Parts: sequence; structure tokens; C-alpha cells
Amino acid sequence: MASLIDTPDRRDTRKKTPDGRLAWPLVLFCVGILSLAGWAYLVAMIADMVPVMDMSETGPGMGIFNAFNLFAGLPAEARAALAVLCLPAGATFGMPGADLTLADLARIFLMWAMMALAMMLPTAIPMLRAYYRHIAEKGGSTATAGVAVFLATAGYLTVWLGYAVVATGAQWGLSRAGALTDMMAPASLSLTTSVLIAAGLYQFTPAKRACLARCWYPRWAFPAGPDHPRTGAAYREGLAQGRACLGCCWAVMTVMFAVGLMNILWIALLGGIMALEKTFPSRAFPPVIGAGLLLWGGTLATLMLTGHLFA
Repeated sequence: MASLIDTPDRRDTRKKTPDGRLAWPLVLFCVGILSLAGWAYLVAMIADMVPVMDMSETGPGMGIFNAFNLFAGLPAEARAALAVLCLPAGATFGMPGADLTLADLARIFLMWAMMALAMMLPTAIPMLRAYYRHIAEKGGSTATAGVAVFLATAGYLTVWLGYAVVATGAQWGLSRAGALTDMMAPASLSLTTSVLIAAGLYQFTPAKRACLARCWYPRWAFPAGPDHPRTGAAYREGLAQGRACLGCCWAVMTVMFAVGLMNILWIALLGGIMALEKTFPSRAFPPVIGAGLLLWGGTLATLMLTGHLFA
């Protein structure tokens, strides 16, 4: 009879980890909050610009927001003249000034970091989910797998924050060279054309295919196990997956230099394109994106060469 009676110790060994069932939902909640924070920052920048600036100066399609600014109904020339009076751009939330001081560079970096949160972090959710299952299958508890995924997310974001540093330097250099306007849009079609053609060509390279395959079917670079979070392997795994994602998406992300860095319509569109490309395996979709970019850039180049557009 005694063998049929559960002792306290036996009952304890059958207890499930109390927070295990909440591990993945908690990860998903935190990723969602970070992504929303990125979007909230970008939307706040646009909302602060709309009342006083000619939004058509920020890139293609953004002119629709002029219906909500103080200059609505005025001719384009009058809006442009009044917008100049509202500059320097640093007078609005988050926008750098024309002098590009250290504080302005910090604003630029923060803008790119928010773009990474808004555009790239959501695309990592399938990879993070697969990694969570991988850790759990290797013997880790669900709570342990949750911690590992948090560390992997930190590694993934580290890579994209590194991209933000490089993009900040590129923006500084282009602005100093006069290739970008104070509204962070291309000052000439030459820059737009160059970026579009370069990004389009990259879609056809072996590096693009290899990195995209790694995003579709993650291959884990570091050993998994219950001690994963303590060894730091989860963070290094995030770095490895982040590098694959960077190799896959950097060119499409850089298209922002061609359409205007504060063009929130294109931020949403390009973010959606990268999410679809990384989530649904398709050999046709990446070349279609590349062909579209090459056609766009090639058309602009042809029009400039024939004198129908000015660089």
C-alpha cells in the first residue's frame, strides 16, 4: 500500500515548470513591444513633420500627407518656400539638423535603430520560434528555451544595430557630399538610380541565395542543451542568424537611400517585402524583386541619358 501513496517528493518531481507554458508567449510579447516601439518612434517623427513641412520632399508618395499640413491648398512653390522657413530639420522631433553635429549623428543612429526594430525584428519571428523548439527538443525546459531565445534575439539585434552604425556613417557622408537633402531624400536621380541597380543586381548573387536559404531553413551553429543560456551560445547563435539575415536583406533595406529615409510608406512596403521573402520559401520571388529594382533603376537611367530627366 505504501508504494501506491504519493510522497511529497514524488509529487514534486512531476510538477511542471510554472512559467514554462508562458515562455514563448512572453518572447513573442516582448518582440511585439520592441517592434511597435520602432514604429511608434518613426510615426512620431512623421507626425511632427506633417504640420509644417512639404512632405513631398521626403520621397515618392509622401505628398499625400500635405493634405494635413498648415500649407494645404497652397501651390507647390509656396509650400517649398514656407518649408524652408521651418528648417533646419532639427527643429522637429528626431530629425537631424543640417550641421550634422554629434547630437545629430545620435539622432540618425536612433532613427536607423528604430527602422531595424520596425522592419527587421518581425521577420525574425519564424527563426526564433524554430530555435525555441530546437532548444526544447534537445532537453531544455520550456523556460530555459525561452531564456535562450531572448539571448538569441539580443544577438540578432546586435547585428542590425551594427548595420545602423554603418548606415549612419553612409548617411553622414552622403549628406556632406550634397547627395542627400535636409529632408533625408536623394538630392539627385543619380543616387536613386545607383542604389536601385546595385540592390537589384544583388538579388541574383550566390551570397543572396545562400543567406536566404539560411533564413528559410535555419542551421544552428552552436550546440544546444539545457545549459545553453549560461554558456552564451544562444547569444552567438543570434549573431550567426543575424548575419545571415543581414546578408539576405541589406540591399533591400538600403533602397531607403533611393526613396527617402523618412518615407514611411516605403518603410512599410520594404518591411513587408522582406518579411514575405524570408518567411515563405520561393525561388521565384527574390529574382522578381531584383528584376523590379533593375527595371526601375534602368528606366530612370535611360530617361536621364536621353535627356528626359535631369540627374
